[in-house]
Amino acid sequence: MGSGAPENDSRPPFATFHQEISGPVVIIFEACIVTGGPDALQTGYEVLELGACRYYPVSQDVFCMRDELRRGSLPVVFLTVFIDLMGFGIVLPLLPIYADVFTVDPSGWRLGLLMASFSIMQLLFAPFWGRLSDRIGRRPVLIIGLVGSVLFYLLFGIATVMRSIELLFVSRIGAGMAGATIPTAQAYIADSTSLKKRPQGMALIGMAFGMGFTLGPLAGSLAVPGGRGEPGPWPGYAAAGLSAIALILAIWKLPESLRPDSRSAAPAGMRWREFQQALSVASVGLLLTAIFVCIFSFANFETTLSMLIKGSAETQASPFRFTWGQVCLTYAYIGFTMTLVQGMLVRRLAGRISEGKLAGWGAVSQVAGFAVALAAIQQSSAPLLMVALGVITGGAGLMQPSLNSLLSRRSDPDKQGAIMGVGQSVNALARILGSGLGIPMLRGALMLPYLTSMVLMSAALVLIILAARSGKDYSSDRSELRSETLAS
Repeated sequence: MGSGAPENDSRPPFATFHQEISGPVVIIFEACIVTGGPDALQTGYEVLELGACRYYPVSQDVFCMRDELRRGSLPVVFLTVFIDLMGFGIVLPLLPIYADVFTVDPSGWRLGLLMASFSIMQLLFAPFWGRLSDRIGRRPVLIIGLVGSVLFYLLFGIATVMRSIELLFVSRIGAGMAGATIPTAQAYIADSTSLKKRPQGMALIGMAFGMGFTLGPLAGSLAVPGGRGEPGPWPGYAAAGLSAIALILAIWKLPESLRPDSRSAAPAGMRWREFQQALSVASVGLLLTAIFVCIFSFANFETTLSMLIKGSAETQASPFRFTWGQVCLTYAYIGFTMTLVQGMLVRRLAGRISEGKLAGWGAVSQVAGFAVALAAIQQSSAPLLMVALGVITGGAGLMQPSLNSLLSRRSDPDKQGAIMGVGQSVNALARILGSGLGIPMLRGALMLPYLTSMVLMSAALVLIILAARSGKDYSSDRSELRSETLAS
């Protein structure tokens, strides 16, 4: 008996313990559950040196599930992701305006590349971080990402002091590399939750995104003196400070979640063979195209909005002259609307109304929203523009999770991973192109980005209708996958 056993321990010696059990068992003790047959008992018995236990015959395979991990890790990973995304939300509304001040770029292509660089790095590095976390653990990778966020947000602040577009590029490329750990955070939640509780766990990531993109711009507005003066480096420093808090929290409170049976955290990505597999399924090609159009249009809108409402000499005939603080508050309004729609409306309607109808309503809302935005620009009406922003964001909040859920339902279970991986890659590619092309279109003609998005969303509505009427849902039980997809 080991030295850690209590004095009144009544456990039998291991040899007797082994002989008494001939079938699978479950051993329950303070911080762990171990199940398995007699060959697995040595490990369980050694751990039992921690204290008293019970064992029961069961018919399950060997596993180890830490109760303390389940109880405490999810709030910590939520706070870690939320605080880091809050830092991103501080920087996002102000980045294109900073860059516009620091460089002369009449065509807008340089600024477009700056805005797209973050998403490009996320696409490239998400598989790398995922594979690395499969080898060394989720916790170290999440901590490395947070260290990178602290350093590159700090560099963002320094770049604004030096008024250097080159340093802005370095800071955004680095932040994209560091921020590509979201799939690792999702894998952490998958490691730490049962199948039944996993959709609720994944919903935490969606909640962290919504709250980060709402409270981040609010915090950014506080970094602007009186809401009117130039914010200087303080938004970058504030974002670095928040990421530093998340880093400390992860170091001290985040346990490791990786287990031998954990699923890989590396995104599936898109290969030509998998792309062909996806297109071979009826209606999936239509859905992938609709997903691309939806993400492209929203990224286009989100990237150009701050330059539209702030106005500048390079932005032709912009009728708006929002203050720095008002720009941040506008993005907070967008984040709040998205959180409200996805966190309340979609969850209430999911299961009652088909995903095809929800996605169609979202497309109609976005078409109407972009039309109202064009009218607001023509009439120089800020209140009308606010209405348009709410309608556009609400439509995107309905459309995006509904399309992802519908894609999962139309996928053959044997091809599920490949098709959903293609969907993720299409999403990332659309975000890159939408971010990169939006500003050049804005520089070409003030209303071109929003007119383009309105036309594209009209086409997306047709695609959704065709996809909903063609193809079929697979009859296998997909309830958990659908819930998890909507949660994300």
